[in-house]
Amino acid sequence: MSAPAPLRHQLLPPLMVLILLPLFFSLYVGVSADSNVPFNLNEEVIVNYFEKEHIVESAEEIANDIGPLSDFTDEELAVHHNYDNMTAYLKRLHAAYPDLTTLNSIGRSVENRELWVLVISKDPKEHVPGKPEFKYVANMHGNEVVSREVILFLAELLLKNYGSNAYITKLVDTTRIHLMPSMNPDGYERAREGDEMMGPGRDNANGIDLNRNFPRRKGSSQIPEIETRRIMEWALSVPFVLSANLHGGTSIVNYPFDDSQFGKSKTGDHDVFVKLAYSYARAHPSMWKKGLRCTEEFSDPPKGITNGAEWYEVSGGMQDWMYLYANCFEITVETNCHKFPYAKDMPVFWKEHKYALLRYIELTHHTIHGFIFDEQTGLGIQNATISINSRGRILKSYKYGDYWRPVTPGSYEVTFDHMHYYPVTKVVNITTESPSFELNVTLTPHSYTPRRPGDLADVNEPGLLSSAPKSRSNLMVALTSILFFYYL
Repeated sequence: MSAPAPLRHQLLPPLMVLILLPLFFSLYVGVSADSNVPFNLNEEVIVNYFEKEHIVESAEEIANDIGPLSDFTDEELAVHHNYDNMTAYLKRLHAAYPDLTTLNSIGRSVENRELWVLVISKDPKEHVPGKPEFKYVANMHGNEVVSREVILFLAELLLKNYGSNAYITKLVDTTRIHLMPSMNPDGYERAREGDEMMGPGRDNANGIDLNRNFPRRKGSSQIPEIETRRIMEWALSVPFVLSANLHGGTSIVNYPFDDSQFGKSKTGDHDVFVKLAYSYARAHPSMWKKGLRCTEEFSDPPKGITNGAEWYEVSGGMQDWMYLYANCFEITVETNCHKFPYAKDMPVFWKEHKYALLRYIELTHHTIHGFIFDEQTGLGIQNATISINSRGRILKSYKYGDYWRPVTPGSYEVTFDHMHYYPVTKVVNITTESPSFELNVTLTPHSYTPRRPGDLADVNEPGLLSSAPKSRSNLMVALTSILFFYYL
């Protein structure tokens, strides 16, 4: 017979509470092995580590890695493409490379213009299980036009160098690349060449700033515009791993969060976002350097990258929504100081961003990735969760069981879980030399008997150090039950 509740309180020594509660808390917040650079350190410390370990590369180093390219003449680059010309350019590329491209519209703008997306890959028509998906979205603000042009030129560069340049060929073979030259084609048509900062065309045809129009994590949200809705539908229908939203008006890369909560604006993946942002900035000839961005009239951070909210707060921005709701790690690149430069000045911007654009796509592969299988059926498991070290975003597997988890070098406990399966945890090492690791796992359904011991890792498998047969959440539940029993 159990002791009455008051007596049970006396039977629990206060020392036991002091032991259990800190353990409970440590499990909850995720005290464990982690990246080589603690994810919550300040930006400058992380950047210095990346430089020291040569995790990032300069434009010159990347150019050397890539080798000779078939590029464009200044005359070909000194041009602007309005909606009709942009559409014709995309259709020409698709007609010339039908086996490497698809040209789709994800919907229409307020003024009925197509929201074009050119997909480039060895298998462009649909998702290939295990192949990561990447996207660039440009011209979100209609009068910020450099991004529109560099994405068009990037598309042609990838296609005309496929098969002749090994780096480009590998990138296209192993990645499904989605390029949207203009999210705001209506705004572009109102914008004017020569606009340095405050000209027309920033907003969509309804006068709405599309980078304030996504569902917000604080404050009241706007009703999403048609362009915003189509982007969200697209992002939720494709398992994008990595993305960048290209803007203009200064020269810097910013990363989530764009707003702060309780005085904090860093994500649980701060180290990953600093790596993404600084990799792009470092691959640009000057963006990474400290100092004045454009003019003294604007208080832009005197450095190449910044946390969004530490620069200025934005609620309803696209990059925050992509991270929180679409499994996608996204940064925002401010390409140049003037919003709508003259056509004669465009060649320099292509030359500045070409290698950064290519390098950033390559980062799609700096992940722990693989498939999550059902032990009973052998099929992939959709919506299984992937978490690392109890911090950062908990991502979900796609319908084939494939998943991708961006990381920086370090040791990670990776937990795979699903409400209908027993969880499995593996420990993986990521190094500077090997930033990618393939890890396939099998989960056992709760209904499957007999359950075979499938949680133990092969300790001889490279990069895979150990496996935990029980998830951290199970131990936390057990500790909670002990405390609950004694304090009934």
